[in-house]
Amino acid sequence: MVKKNIPQVDTIKRRTISYMKELGTYKKQYNQLIEVYSDLLYQYYILTKQFEETGYEVVIETEKSGGKKSPILATLENLRKDIGTYSDRLLLNAKSNKDSEINIKTNADDPFNNLFDNLKSG
Repeated sequence: MVKKNIPQVDTIKRRTISYMKELGTYKKQYNQLIEVYSDLLYQYYILTKQFEETGYEVVIETEKSGGKKSPILATLENLRKDIGTYSDRLLLNAKSNKDSEINIKTNADDPFNNLFDNLKSG
């Protein structure tokens, strides 16, 4: 089994900022969102490692029923959704980044916006 190192929250944050700068989407005002996003990713990595160590146990036995979904798996599923939401907000995935580019191009081609831009500069 290959042992993976889990990046620390600060490392995840630095990488996220670096990726956003490369994409041209970083603003310092996003730092709070980036903090939460980095923490979510860190939790995800930790729980994924624990899930792996339990042999990817999907169902756990309970006294009252034949079994229920593993709490680690349920938490991982919720973290995935949250991480997806935050990556959308931070424009870190292909779909949200593409949507942003389309929105920027659409606004740039809008004659009404161009009129106001011309009035401001004139």
